[in-house]
Amino acid sequence: MNLGIVGGGIVGLAVARQAALTHGATVTVLEKEDRVGVHQTGHNSGVVHAGIYYRPGSLKARLCREGVALLREYCAEHDLPYAEVGKLVVASTAAERPALREIAERARANGVPGIAELDALALRDVEPHVVGTGAVHSPRTAIADFPAVARRLAEDVREGGGSVLLSHPVRSVRESAGGVRVVAGKRVLTFDRLIVCAGLGTDAVARMAGKPGDVRIVPFRGEYYALAGKAKDLVRGLVYPVPDPRYPFLGVHLTRRIDGEVLVGPNAVMALALEGYTWRDLAPAELARILAWPGTRRLAARHWRTGVREVAGSIAPGSFLRAARRYVPALTGGDLVRTAGGVRAQAVDARGGMLDDFAIDVHGRVVLVRNAPSPAATSSLAIARHIVGLTSISTS
Repeated sequence: MNLGIVGGGIVGLAVARQAALTHGATVTVLEKEDRVGVHQTGHNSGVVHAGIYYRPGSLKARLCREGVALLREYCAEHDLPYAEVGKLVVASTAAERPALREIAERARANGVPGIAELDALALRDVEPHVVGTGAVHSPRTAIADFPAVARRLAEDVREGGGSVLLSHPVRSVRESAGGVRVVAGKRVLTFDRLIVCAGLGTDAVARMAGKPGDVRIVPFRGEYYALAGKAKDLVRGLVYPVPDPRYPFLGVHLTRRIDGEVLVGPNAVMALALEGYTWRDLAPAELARILAWPGTRRLAARHWRTGVREVAGSIAPGSFLRAARRYVPALTGGDLVRTAGGVRAQAVDARGGMLDDFAIDVHGRVVLVRNAPSPAATSSLAIARHIVGLTSISTS
């Protein structure tokens, strides 16, 4: 089996490793950037999710729990940073307590270890500077260095006889009875099968392959601040709000990173380009295509009030401080400094619904990962097993 992988993020590299090292495929990873893990892999908070929120029985829930175990083992094997710092999901009002109980029930149904429901006093034992009416504690939730994991996966691919071709943007895809012909950079390559793990570039590659599908990627920028100086000591691990069930985003939270930094964020504003990391990043052609999708317009019509609040919060930095002070009231304006954000590739259907679960389509010789948002990095090794199992790689 001669296998092509589009996308050198953590998911694409995990798929390549799985196919090469466990099924003997000859693999070639095509990455448009000059290094691996540049976009979603390299622009996240580094949280290894335990599987607290996801609907029991969903692909997300199953692959997250499998992925945690695989990732922990992989990091230990390769001496990569991995630390179980624990997570609190905090109810700031009594009205949020029923939703908090539901989160605890979901977590237990998903097999998340050590889940505990804490009252206002008990949560202070875990996070002394955090306030709330109650919390769900997940002591095994961890943090890792996902870019480092991606780099190690790339080495595994090379050591297994595969190739990771950097600075090779895909320009053309044509499927035939004999294989999939791909033009990438200045090369023309032919594969028995092509697996597209392109994240923000998924729609472009799908169009090239003649498989646009019934969802489109809408980019949502997540902006972050970091705690400065001694304010970092106010948070030991991960402090999250009770999420709004209408959205796949978890809300502004406080996240200790593997490098010792503590992030505050993210929000969720629609970006003006697929790689729109700031308000200055505008790509008119990409934005026109995004807005032309009926689902984008229906999403905006349905949730415009929330969108306005998110944009206002992006422009007014004080909104991040107010959100953080709901849980850590000792924070002051001088404790937050702006830092780099990321862009989430969120699949939206034609009715304006945001896909919550992972979505993977098999079309003949082309496999498209349509939706792989958080916890995709956590789940990457399990997603790789799942994708290889969906295809004929293991039997060819």
